[in-house]
Amino acid sequence: MKLDSQIGKISRFQHLQLVANQIVEGFVSGMHKSPFHGFSAEFAEHKVYNPGESTRHIDWKLFAKTDRLYSKQFEEETNMRCHLIIDNSSSMHYPELQPNQSFHENKIGFSVLAAAVLMNLLKKQRDAVGLSVFSDSYEYYAPEKGSDRHHHMLLHALEALLDPVKSQKSTDTITYLHQIAQKIHRRSMIVLFTDMFQSGDEAKLFAALQHLKHNKHKVVLFHVIDAKTELDFDFDNTPRKFIDLETQDEVLLYADNIKEVYQHELTQYFKKVSLNCSQNKIKYIPVTVNGDFEQIITSYLSEKQQFGS
Repeated sequence: MKLDSQIGKISRFQHLQLVANQIVEGFVSGMHKSPFHGFSAEFAEHKVYNPGESTRHIDWKLFAKTDRLYSKQFEEETNMRCHLIIDNSSSMHYPELQPNQSFHENKIGFSVLAAAVLMNLLKKQRDAVGLSVFSDSYEYYAPEKGSDRHHHMLLHALEALLDPVKSQKSTDTITYLHQIAQKIHRRSMIVLFTDMFQSGDEAKLFAALQHLKHNKHKVVLFHVIDAKTELDFDFDNTPRKFIDLETQDEVLLYADNIKEVYQHELTQYFKKVSLNCSQNKIKYIPVTVNGDFEQIITSYLSEKQQFGS
């Protein structure tokens, strides 16, 4: 679901919890077409029905809509641990927000709001959540807990990420994904938000992603990108100076002269990431700034259904 105009006017730095709650409540109240229709606080989630299980909690209304059998799994049955990871490098603060834009209209803002939405769902389901933030350093770490105090502490940490960066911060994804993987000892769902702009050895990057799978963790990678400029390379054909936000390297060029080559290289890179994730049983989900938060929710719920398997 896209944010309506009322939500979009909420202050960039305030009411993160309120905005996240409105998105979740919109999903819960049925403002969507989803196989998870009926999700509510009265039970934690739907799970795929397996032959031989009790038919007591089968959701027959959902069966009528989807032609698939789902059982209601109640809150006391769930005890999941989830660790959210956010890339806070300078490239994630692109595009630069204008005064009339809302905080979620760049990559870091979108990721922060998506993380807050997932935290809201986790809280409703009484599951434990932790948070890691990295860039050129391991900026923040909190282990998985489920208390209200812990939830508010994580929201405060997320809000702090919305402040404009005061200096260039590169991405050391490889180093810090390994460190994060070593910190998460109990089996968890790991959700990573990053634009995957990591210079260096791709094999080492993929090895770091694979490390997140140790201890039988379930890993979901949300690949965040600005579709208009980073994917479509939609610029007018006038001389432009392109600046690397992390290295400050500059290049002068006409966008039309390299658009075809750029899009080919980007597509090939995305295919490599997607293939590597598939080979390592990591759920890979490309998402775009100003995209649909329902995609975040349904992807999470779908992966959580499989978490116990």
